[in-house]
Amino acid sequence: MLILLPPSEGKASEGSGPPVGELSFPALDRSRRRVMNALVRASKRRDALDVLGLTPGLAGELAKNAELKTAPTLPAAELYTGVLYDNLGLATLSADARTRAEESLVIFSGLWGVVKITDHIPPYRLSMGVNLPPLGGLAAFWRTRVTKELDRVPGLVVDLRSSTYAGAWQPGERSVTVRVFRDGKVVSHMAKATRGEIARTLLSQDTEPATPDDLAKLLGNLGHTVTLTAPSRPSRPWTLDVHIPS
Repeated sequence: MLILLPPSEGKASEGSGPPVGELSFPALDRSRRRVMNALVRASKRRDALDVLGLTPGLAGELAKNAELKTAPTLPAAELYTGVLYDNLGLATLSADARTRAEESLVIFSGLWGVVKITDHIPPYRLSMGVNLPPLGGLAAFWRTRVTKELDRVPGLVVDLRSSTYAGAWQPGERSVTVRVFRDGKVVSHMAKATRGEIARTLLSQDTEPATPDDLAKLLGNLGHTVTLTAPSRPSRPWTLDVHIPS
């Protein structure tokens, strides 16, 4: 099983480890260097905030980007913060659940493509939605590269990503896209919390679901109100709607 996560805008302020080195999915390393070099250059431009889609209040993030090649690192499990990661609670998982997290969790990133929670990376600021000169849109840039790596990993795919990051890989009908509803409407902030809770629930089970039906039954048995919908056409994902009380 793979559990796909977005990164978080909120990140730890600094690391203490050596500069970024070997990461998971090493076939992506050349592309990662290209994106890093482009981001360093873009962050030094006079119009850097506009290029990277940042507000003036985030100008301090440009300095972090400019020093990426030598910046100290920390594990991705500690770097990403925010609502989803707070509810996932990696630091408080049992030993077995932590092992499953290291194997199953895949975090999508505009800078790194995809990383595992054990990968040591520095703080950075770059959304997958950015059109980064001269590489262009990052979702399109990463799509063929990430697809080649992740298509070969077998098993059910539980997709907890936001739409910005979903464009970088479409796993097809072996995947289940999780949506969160309240009072019949898609919700944003609470969706992050619920996705974090679902990821933690899946990692805490002794057996993992093998099919979309297994996933729906598991979450239903654990008290979630869910609706599973089959793909609308071949090569499209299943959809699992999770309904939370108002």
